[in-house]
Amino acid sequence: MGLHHADLRPLSLLSGWVYERAMTATSSAPERARVKLLPKANARALRHGFPWVYSNELVTDRRTRKLEPGSLAVLLDEAQTPMGTVAVNPTSKIICRMLDRNPDAVIDQAWFAQRISQALAMRAQLYDAPFYRLVHAEADGLPGVVIDRFGSTCVVQPNAAWAEMHLEALTAALAEVTGCTTILKNASGRTRGLEGLDDVSTCLLGEAPVAPVAVEMNGATYMADLMGGQKTGLFYDQRDNQAFAARLVPQGGEVLDVFSHVGGFGLAMRAAGAGSVTCVDGSAAALALAAQGAEAAGFADSFAALQGDAFDQLANLAEEGRSFDVVICDPPAFAPSKQSLEAGLRAYERIAKLAAPLVKPGGYLGLCSCSHAADLSRFRNASARGIGRAGRRGQLIHTGYAGADHPQLPQLAESGYLKSVFFRLD
Repeated sequence: MGLHHADLRPLSLLSGWVYERAMTATSSAPERARVKLLPKANARALRHGFPWVYSNELVTDRRTRKLEPGSLAVLLDEAQTPMGTVAVNPTSKIICRMLDRNPDAVIDQAWFAQRISQALAMRAQLYDAPFYRLVHAEADGLPGVVIDRFGSTCVVQPNAAWAEMHLEALTAALAEVTGCTTILKNASGRTRGLEGLDDVSTCLLGEAPVAPVAVEMNGATYMADLMGGQKTGLFYDQRDNQAFAARLVPQGGEVLDVFSHVGGFGLAMRAAGAGSVTCVDGSAAALALAAQGAEAAGFADSFAALQGDAFDQLANLAEEGRSFDVVICDPPAFAPSKQSLEAGLRAYERIAKLAAPLVKPGGYLGLCSCSHAADLSRFRNASARGIGRAGRRGQLIHTGYAGADHPQLPQLAESGYLKSVFFRLD
């Protein structure tokens, strides 16, 4: 990939407001509001690592309701014992996020730098070049904060009000620890709306890239649009699952990548020896980036794109009598909440039913879910039902999850959102 961790040295001086913020970081904890758990709240779970307090678990008196979203406070249990420093958002269902078990913790640039340094140490050990998810929210001790790294550029998603309030200190610490010269803020996604935050993305440090960034993974080249693409421009979480899918492709085989985004699965399988790749997505921009990735790797002649509704495209391919050695379906979250769970499971079942007939006998079908509300068991069962309804028999050969740069917080099921199931079909 050319650019390695050692090529990026920490910045000794930061420019503009980032430097000013670094110089004005406080060295002692300010007086903070105190918020108290209700007797029915599960204080034991919080002591054992659960990071959230829900709005129905906290005493929400007039003083608490007047706190500015993102304010820091000391959380007290029923006996008035301090439990730690929390960020409070009275307008959110998640009214408190645990930041530090120390009730006197100073949340400044040094505090952010310590958390980011811990996250970086693990990624630097696991990956030979700086292209990965650097911070995975609660699992890395920064609740609601996602940071993806693309060489000398980082893309930050501050998805919680407290992170937005402390964005300057976070940016300064990120530049200090990583040496990155460009830091972008991505404000897309429904989570920010739930926190009462805007959807305005911007450049926080350096200059925003005017062209897609080339990222090499699993032998393929991906083009990531860091300013205008979905999320941060590339989904690193599927890296290991894409590597597994690449092992399933016979030399010269045909591959169908549905909900392909920039060609994550398809291009990895083409790099492994597939003869042709067809990518299906609703976004013309994403398919254009996939085509650029194929061209960059010398695969343009064996790449095809179909833009449109994935359900319709699957049906059309079946009517045409098409079949493939490997079919992958990696849709957006069909069940982003408990309220949408049943409808989401029906959608996953329908995808499996439509995709299964397109798999050649002895071929493979990979189905993915990024819905945290649909646990592995329910998703797997919905997928198996769909395969059965299509008249196919499948062997479950592999279950995949997000890569190690997306660690899970064991106490928080939502941090283990990604599931991938691979079937061999008779």
